[in-house]
Amino acid sequence: MPLPPSHCVILPSYNSGRWLAPTLASVLAAGVPIFLVIDGSTDQSEGCVEGFLGHKTPLNILRLAENRGKGAAVLEGLEAASLAGFSHALVFDSDGQHEPRDIPAMLSLSLAHPEAMILGAPHFGPDAPLIRVLGRRIANWWTNLETLWGGIQDSLFGLRIYPVAESLKVLHSISGGRRFDFETQLCVRLYWSGVPALNYSSKVLYHPKADGGISHFNYWRDNILLIRTHSHLLMKAIFALPMLWRLRRKNRCYREYSAALAQEVCHHTKCE
Repeated sequence: MPLPPSHCVILPSYNSGRWLAPTLASVLAAGVPIFLVIDGSTDQSEGCVEGFLGHKTPLNILRLAENRGKGAAVLEGLEAASLAGFSHALVFDSDGQHEPRDIPAMLSLSLAHPEAMILGAPHFGPDAPLIRVLGRRIANWWTNLETLWGGIQDSLFGLRIYPVAESLKVLHSISGGRRFDFETQLCVRLYWSGVPALNYSSKVLYHPKADGGISHFNYWRDNILLIRTHSHLLMKAIFALPMLWRLRRKNRCYREYSAALAQEVCHHTKCE
């Protein structure tokens, strides 16, 4: 696939441990310019970065002096991508949970539908913690309510392609969306602003701690943050019901296309 000059990758990293190096290597192999945002890491994982600077794929490194949260790190990447002239950014987590082989397919989907955001829809394997799966179902139910089931299949998955200008407009208009509420805030508010959602089924990997698997999710702090986020979004959605109904009707074709795409992807990957 010819490299899209309009697209880049934003790779936020905070204490990613041993998975930063293989993740960075696999994303660089996709050949799309990367903005690696080191979000105040303290585990020396960024020491591997220097070895990748001579790669033929452009690698831009942004370093934040202290940890500010994933949303704040991606916002820095979006600002840099905008200044560099990119119109779309693929956000890819640095902890080894995403499949690099999904990048070309998602880029192709975005190039065919630049008006849309491309949202990864996770396919969980037996290694997925049950509490995370159940918590996600609850969060997604609230997101569907806030959008009148407008087409966002997953509100928390970190593998996504966002339109840069529209995303910056949303994030600059709110004070939240800087930490674990980032994915939810941005996809819901982008949908409200008229950006339709296309969903791409992707396998999510949960590596055991013995293999360097990490998670910075704090069940108390971050679940409280998400509850507050959904409460605020729901209140705004109640007063925007006519608009949400119009968007639901307008975006019907995107929901149908996402359903067809999911069947095709699952057929090829033999997912259940």
